Amino acid sequence: MKVIAAYLLACLGGNTSPSAADLKDILASVGAEADDDRIELLLSQVKGKDITELIAAGRERLASVPAGGGAVAVAAPAAGAGGGAAPAAAEAKKEEKVEEKEESDEDMGFSLFD
Repeated sequence: MKVIAAYLLACLGGNTSPSAADLKDILASVGAEADDDRIELLLSQVKGKDITELIAAGRERLASVPAGGGAVAVAAPAAGAGGGAAPAAAEAKKEEKVEEKEESDEDMGFSLFD
């Protein structure tokens, strides 16, 4: 993933065809080790292709992937209950999200920016 991220950063920076050296420089700038085999594999797979077309093709593939079984479980009881349970289920889900966010805000003994 870090090699792909470095490639995308290079493309965002205006380099339409990043080289292995470009990717190694990006990875070195953040202290990450560069794996030559993975870099060469990525560059061979994207050679001659436009990054926007690759992203669009990836989005199409991801659209067909089923995501989250929880939505189906919530929708089924709501349909059987005549729709009255749907707002209550939505409120409970919102409350759970708020609690999760509070837990994730804890420091856990380290800081991302230290």
